[in-house]
Amino acid sequence: MNIENFHSNWNYPTAMRVGPGRVRELPATCAELGIRAPLLVTDPGLAELPMVQQVLRACSDADLQIEMFAQVKSNPTGDNVVGGVDALRAGWHDGVIAFGGGSAMDAAKAIALMAGQRRPLWDFEDEGDNYLRVEVEAMVPVIAVPTTAGTGSEVGRSSVITDEEAQKKRIIFHPRMLPAIVILDPELTLGLPARLTAATGMDALSHNLEAYCSPGFHPLAEGIALEGIRRVRGYLPRAVADGSDLEARAQMLAASSMGATAFQRGLGAMHALAHPLGALYDAHHGLLNAVLMPYVLQANRDAIVEPMERLARYLQLPHSGVDGVLDWILELRAEIGIPHSLEELGIDNQQLQRVGQMAVADPSAGGNPIAFDAQQYSDLFERALRGVL
Repeated sequence: MNIENFHSNWNYPTAMRVGPGRVRELPATCAELGIRAPLLVTDPGLAELPMVQQVLRACSDADLQIEMFAQVKSNPTGDNVVGGVDALRAGWHDGVIAFGGGSAMDAAKAIALMAGQRRPLWDFEDEGDNYLRVEVEAMVPVIAVPTTAGTGSEVGRSSVITDEEAQKKRIIFHPRMLPAIVILDPELTLGLPARLTAATGMDALSHNLEAYCSPGFHPLAEGIALEGIRRVRGYLPRAVADGSDLEARAQMLAASSMGATAFQRGLGAMHALAHPLGALYDAHHGLLNAVLMPYVLQANRDAIVEPMERLARYLQLPHSGVDGVLDWILELRAEIGIPHSLEELGIDNQQLQRVGQMAVADPSAGGNPIAFDAQQYSDLFERALRGVL
């Protein structure tokens, strides 16, 4: 495909500016939203890179009163959000630029939500009608600029934030957390190392795959997820093998946004386990999903026979059904360097039962094709820990 064809504007599920070089439109995008003093939220690894410094200069040259907040952990915490809100208020910022991977996105959206709230962050956890507590007029708009193709948080209405005191991840939700404008510029992902390209790409696959397997009736999400999986199959190995492959990078950004759009249908056991494991072991979320993926598919086997038959046909896999999809995922993981077991990530079995209890209580568990109990989650965790399919 001609790379010029990637230049387009989408309006689903929000306004999206797509194409190489479109990050240069950021100052004009701020003006479009009436933002005069944006707070750029990113992570420490990106903060000193040329791409961030160029954005800061471009916004300053456009007379925007821009400042940067970069105290965001790889699994963002409640304290990170509080620090960002303090910075936003101190600088009288009237908007947030979320710039980076999923951690920066989640932190930035939570900071924008909390800009003028009088309640503490955990009061807005995604339970019942907690979102009605939000003072909507006290929020500020978000412009999202992803630099990885994985979480799709740029098109999400929630943030996953770690409560360090409780040692658990909490989902903060409000419909207005959806960024007002998204800039998908594949040039920003060209410098991502192969191992992070692999881990984030598998996160995109996990979103699409779990949304596709979820039993809820949502044909729109189901169709998006199916095509998102196809794009991961075609372009993730290319992006890992050649980080300068702009077409592969653009396609993976699309697949990432597709996954996060589709998972309003539901997620499942991959995320139900990845959330507690990330909170307890501070492991990379996408890598956790990548390792857990085949074990969860195996555990769900009896409930996903028909969708896996359709998926295998759509992907034109050499073998049909659950076995064909499992074979493809195992081959993909080996090709792009994903470990086979959780032990290889430095995770142990010391909190086996606790992980099972946390997983069954995680909101993502509700979308799994089978309603596993806590012991079944612990058993699933142990199999993934030892690498036993």
